[in-house]
Amino acid sequence: MAGAADPGEPGRGKPFKLLGILDVENTPCARESILRGSLGFAVAGLGHFLLTSRIRRSCDVAVGGFILVTLGCWFHCRYNYAKLRIQERIAREGIKNKILYESTHLDPERKQTNGNSSSN
Repeated sequence: MAGAADPGEPGRGKPFKLLGILDVENTPCARESILRGSLGFAVAGLGHFLLTSRIRRSCDVAVGGFILVTLGCWFHCRYNYAKLRIQERIAREGIKNKILYESTHLDPERKQTNGNSSSN
């Protein structure tokens, strides 16, 4: 059964979509944000209920906690993801330039070593 999809492998089978629009499995940071938001939902709602014993207000606080924690985790994760992508792009360009200019007259390292040896 080489064609059967393994349950733990991402990218195979039908993707899980939240509200029909957000593909949680393939979108970076979505899964972690939703999980942490649900934890924030439970903590905020249960904590408010234990402190005040007001059911309706506790549900409102729980939904607000879910929204705040989910958005906070989403923006934090996406910021770090974008920063990592920029660092990867800079490193990739540096490696490409190193490969292109190595052992040529345009190599910055070669100019430094030649300049130091000629001045002595």
